[in-house]
Amino acid sequence: MLLAQERAAVVRYGRKLVAAGLTAGTGGNLSCRSPETGMVAISPSGMDYGEIAEEDVAVLSPSGEVVEGRRKPSSEWAMHLEAYRVRSDAGGVVHTHSPFATVLACLGWEIPPVHYLVGFAGKRVPCIPYVLFGTDELARSAASALGEGNAVLLGNHGLLAVGPTLSRAFATAEEIEFVAQVYYRTRCVGEPKVLSDGEMEPVLAKFAAYGQQ
Repeated sequence: MLLAQERAAVVRYGRKLVAAGLTAGTGGNLSCRSPETGMVAISPSGMDYGEIAEEDVAVLSPSGEVVEGRRKPSSEWAMHLEAYRVRSDAGGVVHTHSPFATVLACLGWEIPPVHYLVGFAGKRVPCIPYVLFGTDELARSAASALGEGNAVLLGNHGLLAVGPTLSRAFATAEEIEFVAQVYYRTRCVGEPKVLSDGEMEPVLAKFAAYGQQ
């Protein structure tokens, strides 16, 4: 089976996506790229994450051709491939409909550095205007907005996160959901103190060596 490890990771993190409350039902999608071949293992379209087997995970070529897999790939496959195209350092992509990130996306608000953990994504998380799901326009807009950051809010839709591994992309999605909740709740009761670029720069420097290297 092609990309056995990557497909197993998609199954495992798909279940974690639901368990962590980052999506509901069959919403959201995730993928993992092989550094050796450039091929991408991506979750199937419209399937319950608890029922997805490794054979259900589609394998795509960098140009989007289905190389292997018994199911249709996620409707957002183009957004994943475009994210990998503009971010050669990315090994995993996670798209969620996590509640607080989605609330901010529906408000059209970016996430400023209200908490240092926004550093998982960068100095802030931008928000792009609404674009119809599953389109090349959304793929280009989301990937362009990433820049050197690791997350972007999709207007009236959800969150896209990338990382050098699927594990790191998932961690970024989790941490940004936490920061989104903090930001929304602080805005409900007052005007939060936002960290400056100067305060965020050492955070990003520490995050570069964060965790087990």
